[in-house]
Amino acid sequence: MAPTITRIESREFEYPLEDVGTDKHGFNLVYEPGETTYRKLFGVKIHTDEGIVGEYVGGNSPAAAQYNIIAKYLIGKNPLKREKHWSEIKRALRKYDRMGMGPIDIALWDFAGKYYDAPIHELLGTYRERIPAYASTYHGDEAGGLDSPEAFADFAEDCLNRGFGGFKIHGWGGGDESRDLTREIEAVRAVGERVGDEMDLMHDPACELETFADALELGRALDEQGFFWYEDPFRDGGISQHAHRKLARKLDTPILQTEHVRGLEVKSDFAGNEATDFLRADPEYDAGITGAMKVAHMAEAYGLDVEFHAPGPAQRHCIAACRNSNYYEMALVHPHCQNTQPPVYDGGYSDMIDTVDDDGTVGVPDGPGLGVEYDWDFIEANTTGAVHTYE
Repeated sequence: MAPTITRIESREFEYPLEDVGTDKHGFNLVYEPGETTYRKLFGVKIHTDEGIVGEYVGGNSPAAAQYNIIAKYLIGKNPLKREKHWSEIKRALRKYDRMGMGPIDIALWDFAGKYYDAPIHELLGTYRERIPAYASTYHGDEAGGLDSPEAFADFAEDCLNRGFGGFKIHGWGGGDESRDLTREIEAVRAVGERVGDEMDLMHDPACELETFADALELGRALDEQGFFWYEDPFRDGGISQHAHRKLARKLDTPILQTEHVRGLEVKSDFAGNEATDFLRADPEYDAGITGAMKVAHMAEAYGLDVEFHAPGPAQRHCIAACRNSNYYEMALVHPHCQNTQPPVYDGGYSDMIDTVDDDGTVGVPDGPGLGVEYDWDFIEANTTGAVHTYE
């Protein structure tokens, strides 16, 4: 008899990030000694009549708001019919951003792995079990951390010595009212001259740059240093095919886009219209492991690589099943404060900076499902009060 979903739980919780604040605009996380920032995430459990629970911890408020639609549909359904559920929920959320699909789909994959007693990457089809990682920094600060071009270069060298094969700069944002990119460009040159012959280098302004001219100016500095990719440069929000096709034609550094574009079809349009050189995917953002793997296979058909956004066990399983992916993003890292990973893992799983081995790789969890054990005692003790149960 087929298994059946009996109950779905969503629980919001928070945890502290010590010595972390926000920049002058109030959004980017930066090093700030003595400051504590609280981050909120969601724990999801999908209960079944088999006694097996599919679990995932992550997500965000827009995703959780959509569980009200998703959960009602799933109650009473077979949790193994992921492709059918993915298709129906995609249509149901057609007026929204579909962020709610990701955590739910990941939890369904976790159930499937536990049901079949196999890690998710085996269900997907394993390509590898060790993944090269790159160090992805916090944004530049003004507090004695990553506060100068030399500080970025020093940290890049430290990451090289730790084994990382790549290093990504999240700078200060560059083009403000003065449109002064001097410090951004100096950081690019300092890092390139220090470690550029030994590491792949990336730059991600996080859509901060004010104008196309700013993006072009910084991009030409990346060209000079032979950067591996240039990601989300300016204020279009990372969604304009025309703008990024135009930028790509004027630069040698490959463009990486589609972190902020939702949906397989629109990402395919980016690839087909030569508006990006690498595609971005994220199992949380891109409708789960099901959706992210569709993006990876679509990219493969175009002869492109797909780079997965952010760290996490779901990302590791996806990359383990992809030939056309280069790196695991170890984010966010800093010389003086912790990664943003929530303290919710029992056992050996970690996304802290010291996780990489001497070869600069991370392993893929080999237990059933996601292969991680969540600390639900911590999650429940730090619940904000936003708890929803669907039956």
